[in-house]
Amino acid sequence: MASIANNLKRPEPKALATALEALTARFGNRLVTSQAVREQHGHTTTWLANQPPDGVVFAQETADIQDVVRICAANKVPVIAFGTGTSLEGQVNAPAGGICIDMRDMNQILEVHSEDLDCVIQPGVTRKALNENLRDQGLFFPIDPGADASLGGMASTRASGTNAVRYGTMRDNVLALKVVRADGEIIKTGTRAKKSSAGYDLTHLFVGAEGTLGIISELTIKLRGIPENMAAASCSFATVAGACQATILAIQTGIPVARIELLNEAQVRACNAYSKLTLPETPLLLLEFHGSEAEVAEQSRNFHEIALECGGGDFSWTTKPEDRTKLWQARHDAYWSVKSMRPGSDVAATDVCVPISKLAECVAATEEDLARLGLLAPIVGHVGDGNFHCSMVCDRNDANEVARAEDFMHRLAQRAQAMGGTCTGEHGIGQGKQKYMQAELGSEALDAMRALKKALDPDNIFNPGKILPQA
Repeated sequence: MASIANNLKRPEPKALATALEALTARFGNRLVTSQAVREQHGHTTTWLANQPPDGVVFAQETADIQDVVRICAANKVPVIAFGTGTSLEGQVNAPAGGICIDMRDMNQILEVHSEDLDCVIQPGVTRKALNENLRDQGLFFPIDPGADASLGGMASTRASGTNAVRYGTMRDNVLALKVVRADGEIIKTGTRAKKSSAGYDLTHLFVGAEGTLGIISELTIKLRGIPENMAAASCSFATVAGACQATILAIQTGIPVARIELLNEAQVRACNAYSKLTLPETPLLLLEFHGSEAEVAEQSRNFHEIALECGGGDFSWTTKPEDRTKLWQARHDAYWSVKSMRPGSDVAATDVCVPISKLAECVAATEEDLARLGLLAPIVGHVGDGNFHCSMVCDRNDANEVARAEDFMHRLAQRAQAMGGTCTGEHGIGQGKQKYMQAELGSEALDAMRALKKALDPDNIFNPGKILPQA
């Protein structure tokens, strides 16, 4: 788990030196080659080995991205886009070396069209910064993966999060992109219109491509009005199966929940300790309802009735902003709460997604697997769409524990696929989950993806070694 096979060919030393010389002439001190900065731009989030680039360029405008791509393409040097570095499967590693383009300074909100509920932004804008800017206009961007990720990175990994059950994922909220292609020219994938039947859907080809087909330089995204009222609720259950069944019934009966998150007993215990909460330490659902005062009250009441049918116990809800914030901050701090359970150990987060009818079965089997293997991996999930996460606590110096952890993660991915699901609902493939692509999609689909990659990136300079397993 600590390393990734790397059979990719690095650029010729002379070609790399030529590229670095040209980049230095173009960018001056905005090209950084120090070891520390390069390692900061390799993968450091989980257990995958850090594979730093050969240099980092801090882009400030689209023309900067274009010039980096042109210089690198001329010398067949890889290019890796970098947002905030919060991806979880090695998406920003540089297994063949190359140049990383850091988007942190491309953080301008270019246009806000409040009457049309959309805006145009640069890729380095983070979700929190965007929502701070939009608040005074009564608008917000709903996709919330937990981390304060960049919107370019969120589009590249097809991120989602706690609000996905109501507002969808990045796939559903990106209207158009501007993408720098392999010759340095710009592709415009769409318009601000809410729908179109004009040509191939290039927008959604690049959303989720993890920077392997081109580099996003501008996004047009959908916005929503801030709800009139929001209520947060928690409901405890005797079993995970009961909590999952309540989720299924709530979705099937059309209760418009904005968020519905599962925490198993281990995760509730971690959140209580870390966030100073007093939640019942049993399987728990955290929920949020949006709408008018009457709608929120009705949604809460209807869900409570369903919860009682499924063995639900304590149920409480609040509309006070400070109480809602405290509850959801605890959910977003789940990773840190797990890490604090065993100081000195490492945490590796993984996720799967299954059809909602298979959710209870999959979660129960996963808990049984953890108990059998003697592993600690609290479970939390966006269960309204069948997606859940395990945060694996492990001592990387304990070879036996690492082997059991690897076995567990492998079995989890296979279990989800056997149930008609996917090895990742929102973390993406990167390097870490390439080995599951064949079983999930088949060789024909992979061949089609390789053909697209070859057509759009003939020299394989864009983020090589990601998504597609080597043929």
